[in-house]
Order: sequence, then C-alpha cells, then structure tokens
Amino acid sequence: MKNSGGIFDVPVKQERVAELEAEIARPDFWNQGEQAQELLRERTRLQKVVEDCLAVKQQLEDATVLIEMGEEGEDQATLEEVNAMLPALEKKIAAMEFARMLSGPHDAGDATLSINAGAGGTEAQDWADMLLRMYLRYCEDKGFKTEFTEYQPGDDAGLKSATISVTGDYAYGYLRSESGIHRLVRISPFDANSRRHTSFCSVFVFPELDESIEVVVEDKDIKVDTYRASGAGGQHINKTDSAIRITHMPTGIVVACQNQRSQHANRATALQQLKARLYEMEVRKKEQEAAAFSEDKKEIGWGSQIRSYVLHPYRMVKDHRTGYETGNTDAVLNGDIEAFIEAYLLRGSP
Repeated sequence: MKNSGGIFDVPVKQERVAELEAEIARPDFWNQGEQAQELLRERTRLQKVVEDCLAVKQQLEDATVLIEMGEEGEDQATLEEVNAMLPALEKKIAAMEFARMLSGPHDAGDATLSINAGAGGTEAQDWADMLLRMYLRYCEDKGFKTEFTEYQPGDDAGLKSATISVTGDYAYGYLRSESGIHRLVRISPFDANSRRHTSFCSVFVFPELDESIEVVVEDKDIKVDTYRASGAGGQHINKTDSAIRITHMPTGIVVACQNQRSQHANRATALQQLKARLYEMEVRKKEQEAAAFSEDKKEIGWGSQIRSYVLHPYRMVKDHRTGYETGNTDAVLNGDIEAFIEAYLLRGSP
C-alpha cells in the first residue's frame, strides 16, 4: 500500500480534507450556495478514499502479524485464518484500484448523456429506445438520479433523440466510456418477412462543467430554434412551445432542452450543455486525442461502431475497443454494462 500513500496519494488527500474542513468551518461557508455543496461532496469522496486505504493498510498489517505468528508457532489454524481473510481483502484492493481509474478532472461529477438514432427510420429509432432503457436501468442500479432534458419521439416507434441529466458520484467517470456508435444486429420485429437488419445509434456523454470554468460562445456562432416539446418523459418534459434547440455552426454540435417551463430557462440549460461539449472538445484536442473524442462525429454507420449487440444469428455483445464480450445479451440490454465499463477504464482509457 506504500504507506497508505503511493498510487492512492493518501497524505495528499488527508491534507486536502483538512483544508476542506477549515473551509466548511467558516461562518460564511453556506453563503456559497452550490459551491458549498460541491465542497461537501468533495470532502465526502476524499474521506472515503482515506478511510478505505487506512482500513486496508491495517488489515494487511494484521495479516502479516498472523502469518509470522503462525509460521513461528507452526500453528496451522492461524494460517488458515489468514487464508480465509485474503479473498475479501484482495477484492477490496481490486475495487480501490478500479476506483483510482476514475481520476479525470470531471470523473467525480455529474454527466449528460445524449442518444441519437442513425439512418434507418423505425429500426434505428427503436434501437435508440432500447439503448435509452439500458442506460436508465444502469443508472438506477448505480443509484444515479436521471432527468430528461430533451426527448424527440420516433415517427412510428422508439425515439429520434433523447438527452438525460445524470446526477451521482462519479456519474461522468463511469458513463464516459459509452460515447461512440452502437450497432445492433437482429431479426426486425417491424419486417413482415422477418429479415435481419443492422441499426446504428450514437451516444455522447459529457460532464457538467464547474462554474469556475468559462467557455465563451459567440452569438454569431449559434442558431437558436424554438419548438413544442412532446413525447415520453412524463412530468420531466414540459409540453409547451418553450423548448429550445441550439446549433453551434462552427462545429455542428446540436443541443436541446425542453424540461423547463420557460424559454429562458431552457436556453440557459442548453447553452450550458453546449459549453460543456465545447470544453470537452478542446481538452481532447490539447491531449491529442481528437480521434477518440470525434467518435460521436463519425457517420452513424458501418466501420465506426465502438460496440456491437448481435441478437441473430447468434447472441453476443462485443466492445471493439477492449475486446470484452459476453453472450448474455438480455442482461446487457437490461442495464448490466458494468463489465464493459470496467474493461474500458482498466485498459487506460483516454
């Protein structure tokens, strides 16, 4: 564990917790509004890392002492006790190592997830609806809170596009692996001749920006359209003419919001989403990872998919970036995608 520090930087985290405690103790702390809440969340996250590292360190020390005692006294019962302890300890260390992968500048924060159906009409729109259901189930299982900010229903079934806000610890860190093109192969339920069809959808995930990060968007670079909200989303979608769609002409990025009760509020939310996407794009460019970032800009079709979901003539879901695959397609489509996310993060994802 390298003195509970090393790769986990425990001393550094302890120092930061102390700084946060001092900040929280200030009389005017709660006047900071949302920033105060963020500082509290940061303290909670860091305290958990510190406590977990110290607990594992103590367990390792206890195990070492028991091994020495067992070997010196040739006490087989003591050695068996240590062996019984090790699996749980190894599992905890592995979980901590995985959590360390979520160390990007925005990984600990909230996320926005957007789904867009590719060409193919009803087939692609139904596939988009299946993906939305998969992600909603995954978020529910993780304890993340979701809220629709935009939803455009399909012509006959499914959806053309949907955007959800995802709130929870490390929401962006977990979901960022899902950005890209998703391909489905199946016997179409909409084809009277029961032929096999291939459908594509794009998924894009971007972080909620810290208010201290300023991204300038010129009025001359955007086109703002208003429209009437409709479709699924229940109480989360406002059925009025206040929905806003913003197109950023230089990049072609389109964002929309329709869950607020005024054009002003929807415009503010959509503009914040646009700024987050532009910021993320700039970060990727600086890191010379524009190719990975632009997966959502590729044509939604052959050769650009990050993951394939095959339901016929065999059943398999395979991630083309990591090689991870499973035959349990039903579980995956019901939200069991944690193994795919872990494989992506543990490979040293961009």
